[in-house]
Amino acid sequence: MKNKILCCCLMVIASALNAQMTEKQKIGKVLDSWHLAAANADFDTYFGKMTKDGVFVGTDAMENWQNEEFRTFSKPYFDRGKAWNFTAVQRNIYLDEAKNFAWFDELLDTQMKICRGSGVLIKENGQWKIAHYVLSIAVPNENVDELVQIKEKKDDKLLMELKKNP
Repeated sequence: MKNKILCCCLMVIASALNAQMTEKQKIGKVLDSWHLAAANADFDTYFGKMTKDGVFVGTDAMENWQNEEFRTFSKPYFDRGKAWNFTAVQRNIYLDEAKNFAWFDELLDTQMKICRGSGVLIKENGQWKIAHYVLSIAVPNENVDELVQIKEKKDDKLLMELKKNP
């Protein structure tokens, strides 16, 4: 009898872990197909993977694109048949208990070399959608001082402007 109870408990735990892995796999497929849609300049598929109020935060300090703005900015790149090409080489995905909300981070192979993407997905009508994505250029710690020098003047000017209008 104890073996049957233990076996049932293990089956329930295994089933729960399998369900979580399945959701993580679904999320991974959404992210991979989103990146592939950009590489293939497939505008409709790319933006179809995002929520209507989705946000894309780019590498430039002023790139905080709301969905419609990002569509407008991106359209010429997609129309030329060449947007951007990001391939995940490492990814971590996390889920809330209800499995309706997920967050992730990923290392990407890009034309800018290694970048980091991170973001949030929500489940809408049973489908995972990207609600928020942040792209960062990965900078080795030993190169930070050099990078700060490169961008110092522009950043100082921008900081002055931003501090005027908090």
